[in-house]
Amino acid sequence: MLTDRQGNPLPGATAETADLYTRSVDAFNLYRGDPVAPLDQALEIAPDFTMARLFRAYLFALATEPDAADAARGDVAIAKTSRLNDREASHVAVLDQLLAGEWTAAACALDRHNLRHPHDLLALQAGHLADFYRANGRDLRDRIARVLPRWSPDMPGHSILLGMYAFGLEESGAYARAEDTGRQALDGEPLDCWAHHAVAHVMEMQGRAEDGLGWMLAREPYWAADDNLFKVHNWWHRALCHLELGQTGEALALYDGPIRQERSAVALDMVDASALLWRLHLTGQDVGARWRELADTWDRHADGKLYPFNDWHAVMAYLGAGRDDRVERLLAALRNAGGGAETAAWARRIGLPLTEGFVAFWRSDYASAVERLHPARFIANAFGGSHAQRDIIDWTLTEAALRGGYRDVAEGLAHERLAAKPHSPLNRSFLSRANASAVGEKQVA
Repeated sequence: MLTDRQGNPLPGATAETADLYTRSVDAFNLYRGDPVAPLDQALEIAPDFTMARLFRAYLFALATEPDAADAARGDVAIAKTSRLNDREASHVAVLDQLLAGEWTAAACALDRHNLRHPHDLLALQAGHLADFYRANGRDLRDRIARVLPRWSPDMPGHSILLGMYAFGLEESGAYARAEDTGRQALDGEPLDCWAHHAVAHVMEMQGRAEDGLGWMLAREPYWAADDNLFKVHNWWHRALCHLELGQTGEALALYDGPIRQERSAVALDMVDASALLWRLHLTGQDVGARWRELADTWDRHADGKLYPFNDWHAVMAYLGAGRDDRVERLLAALRNAGGGAETAAWARRIGLPLTEGFVAFWRSDYASAVERLHPARFIANAFGGSHAQRDIIDWTLTEAALRGGYRDVAEGLAHERLAAKPHSPLNRSFLSRANASAVGEKQVA
């Protein structure tokens, strides 16, 4: 029987379709090129190549987009009609959980799958992304730590594993080890944009904006190619460096250029676009009609059901575009999220107060914004994204406290931020503004 490069069997594959499968794995590992097209071709040639079908289902399920989720369900249904080996049946069980909105159950099932099949690189990467989507820093790190000793440095994909481990270390606060591991991963595979972005995260979390810009510029040929599916997120990281240094014009130029010039309808790219426009708004920039284009594109994805992290970012665009009808529709969907799925609980418990807090901020109800955002920000192990992405909550909360005259809150938050990034110009400005607002100080009800 044919196997993949790590020795996992590929029932139903031919030599040609196994090669197509490998091309898809490479594209997925590097977020470079189209991973779906080779799988489509493989399944046309060999419809019983079940791992190709399950791989495609993962790509669709992990997109966090309603139409893609429906496509994933179709592939899983077909796979269930086949005779499955243990590894394939395990993947089907995971996909069922993912598509039911049970991200933690799916990730825990992949924990066990990874221990049984430690060289299943697809499962490790899918699990790593599931950990990211549920913001579980510990499993981002430890999922890889549990199997890394089973991989030799000369095994295909070893450097990809190191890139994932670097990001898990960063999200767990082990910044020096994360940077070293990320650089080691890039020594093995310079095109690994996930490893590149792990090092960028380290510099963001340590407040090393100048280093971050140097890192992005020096390695731009490796991560900014047209076929790089992660390029928008890495451009977003560069924009964060500019914002940290007060260079809002440069950040806005990046939005108009590589971040949004292609009008991407990919949810991950739209999350970055919403988050950058919101940050620019917080700095006092008038971003004008940019909100409207983004809001119109969000209509294809923001359903208030599939993944509330996306819905929250869609609301940012709807607020900016003045589309109050869509804001109220998503608020109602989050408020009334039914069923026992984990994503429904996320919507009610986290997505709703976050969204309400951002709505209150936009409408200058700063007291409500502070009330809603302060408890909602403690979501590190419950609800989507990275520390860098979730910093928008604390930034908005601090800005609400400043604009609302709640000096004690603003000063405390500024000190909190400075403890993590003592040399940050942005954080220093928060403290300076808080100290200057002593007259007329208010108390939050």
